[in-house]
Amino acid sequence: MSNLERVWWKESVVYQIYPRSFNDSNNDGIGDINGITEKLEYLQNLGIDVIWLSPIYQSPNDDNGYDISDYQAIMNEFGTMDDFEKMLKKAHECNIKIVMDLVVNHTSDEHYWFTESKKSKDNPYRDYYIWRDGKNGKEPNNWGSCFSGPAWEYDKETEMYYLHLFSKKQPDLNWDNPKVRNEVFDMMKWWLDKGVDGFRMDVISLISKKPDLPDGKPGINGYASFNEPANGPHVHDYLREMRTEVLNKYDTLTVGECSGVTLEEAKKYAATDNSELNMVFQFEHTDLDSDENGNKWTDKKIDLVELKAVLSKWQKGLEGIAWNSLYWCNHDQPRIVSRLGDDKEYREISAKMLATCLHFMQGTPYVYQGEELGMTNIAFDDISDYRDLDSINAYYELTNKGVFSKEEMLRYINIKSRDNARTPMQWDDSVNAGFSKGEPWIKVNPNYKEINAKEQVSRESSVFNYYKKLIKLRKNNPIMVYGIYDLLLADSKEIYAYTRTLDNKKLLVVCNFTNKFVKFDMPKEFVNGNVLVCNYENSDIHANELRPYESIVIEI
Repeated sequence: MSNLERVWWKESVVYQIYPRSFNDSNNDGIGDINGITEKLEYLQNLGIDVIWLSPIYQSPNDDNGYDISDYQAIMNEFGTMDDFEKMLKKAHECNIKIVMDLVVNHTSDEHYWFTESKKSKDNPYRDYYIWRDGKNGKEPNNWGSCFSGPAWEYDKETEMYYLHLFSKKQPDLNWDNPKVRNEVFDMMKWWLDKGVDGFRMDVISLISKKPDLPDGKPGINGYASFNEPANGPHVHDYLREMRTEVLNKYDTLTVGECSGVTLEEAKKYAATDNSELNMVFQFEHTDLDSDENGNKWTDKKIDLVELKAVLSKWQKGLEGIAWNSLYWCNHDQPRIVSRLGDDKEYREISAKMLATCLHFMQGTPYVYQGEELGMTNIAFDDISDYRDLDSINAYYELTNKGVFSKEEMLRYINIKSRDNARTPMQWDDSVNAGFSKGEPWIKVNPNYKEINAKEQVSRESSVFNYYKKLIKLRKNNPIMVYGIYDLLLADSKEIYAYTRTLDNKKLLVVCNFTNKFVKFDMPKEFVNGNVLVCNYENSDIHANELRPYESIVIEI
């Protein structure tokens, strides 16, 4: 399979739903499955092809559903399996596929496997998890948890430590045990037989640990990064086994969340021979506003020259070899219009520019709920308003250690917290943005009176209708999916420009990433071209400057 071989998941646009914050049908303040079913026509109108559903499985909710206690049951707050089956049926009637979140690096500590594993050293489930003796009265190594502190928890009963790269309520599974792999494969088949259309695989690059669990380089909190085990010795063997045992028997979309992935590793994960996954999420572009130690709690801005270099590296590096996934936002990232655009004066124009820049690249685009409305970050006044484990733990750890003052830390959290993406979806200007008549589980962004779906769907010039136009253009222009990408003006600090080429067609994509007028000389071959799309009401390709946050696409 080459990059030019036509296949549905390359031509699709995926929409991520974070169920807790999407739409609440029973007014208990928590989004649910029936709430998603109610909004399928909205998504059909937008034009998306696939929904990626963040976890809806039974969970104690230590990490908002990413700690699963039963993979084959629905979280009570979200509804029932019957609700899920009705949603799946209606989605398919709307020609929308459903992709589930597969969270199998770890389970909840309340999962049956772990409650058994803890009981004794000779329990049949003991080896389903990673247990080790301590070293010199301390943890087995210096790995840190993603959510602060060490990645090991001491168990008094059996006097050993278990590994948890995330919360201590999320013990890591031992993928070296073939029984664990078979349990996971059986569970995947169960969902695929139910009719789901694929999986987004949570932190799948972490499933294979080096057998000797070596120490890593310590970060600002004294622990080695939770990414230490990324791309371990058997990760590709296990994904090939998954492909053979499960995925080859179904027509699926698969995307791996691969923290710590390199370009060379991605060529294996997402190779066009379809031996592992269809594509991966890499994080190089979203890590550009972290500091030199990989600490994300900063107010550093993403540098455009660096951003272009990273995205172009992935565009050219995977060309003809593997497939890209394209995203600005997800449930773990702040809102892109606040991060890279202007969420005040030029909110709509910059939101459209950012969409243009991304959707014209080679790969499968992902839209995160509310991105199509230009939803913005929220700034809470107090740490008590946050719900995100990552933000709360980091706040207390880094202020207690004196790394940052409380004021500094709150400022960084306001910029970078995952809760920026998790505030309720803004449906209309009624109470709680139309998300719920009950008190929402997390506060609604107060700007919902201005920014909401009802207003935008009805207005032709809205961000929503611009996303709709981009998605339609993609369906009608194979060059947007399969064309070769080439960067122009690599050193420009203001403009991101590139071309796409397929057969005798060519597109020029030009985006101004600043709030200023910027000089731009149209390349000669495009001077008599046709404007495919522009984010301003009128476009003049003969003007030798770009307006603030202007984006324009010319075809010849």
